[in-house]
Amino acid sequence: MALDREVILQQAFCVLNEAGLEGLTLRRLALQLDVKAPAIYWHFKDKRDLLDEMATQVFRESYQKSASLDSIRPWQEWATAISQGLRQTLLRYRDGAKMFSGTYLTDAELYAPMEANLRRLTGEGFTLRQAVIGLGALYSYTIGFVIEEQATQLAPGEPNPQYDLAARDRRVNKELYPLAAAAGAEMFTQYEGRFAEGLELIVMGLTAVLARPPSAH
Repeated sequence: MALDREVILQQAFCVLNEAGLEGLTLRRLALQLDVKAPAIYWHFKDKRDLLDEMATQVFRESYQKSASLDSIRPWQEWATAISQGLRQTLLRYRDGAKMFSGTYLTDAELYAPMEANLRRLTGEGFTLRQAVIGLGALYSYTIGFVIEEQATQLAPGEPNPQYDLAARDRRVNKELYPLAAAAGAEMFTQYEGRFAEGLELIVMGLTAVLARPPSAH
């Protein structure tokens, strides 16, 4: 098979799912592809360049799934649905949110979904600034939540012992920190439900902003 960017990307996702973000190196990728490292560097100058392309592909995948959500009414349900869709996409990849965070999208055509999302919110009455801040809050919450969620597993289906609830329960002094001790069961279980509740809080805040008198915006 000829070595090109698409072949390298496919294998990079395989390595990511096998070894995690820290284990994804261009040297390891070259070994997996049975080529010399310079063959990888011909297509990607460094790991950051590779991650940018991987994140772009993940964003494209998320956008393709969310395109069918554009007609959802009201906008609160739409905002919730696109955030849930991004979470599900990131969870498909080991360390998916950490890999995605802070990357540079390489495909200028992906400004299209940004334009559509901003147009949706400004069409509902938000100012452009409010729409930018609102979408940023939804995006940042989703990325941050999934980073923490995925940290509790060494790999999908393989719990990270550092987050074992029984061990945490023994470590926390319940007399000094009763609420912190009890919070463990809330913090490290029922991720889907907690994610939905957090989204609801953000959407409620956006709804309250929209309901304010124009002079208060």
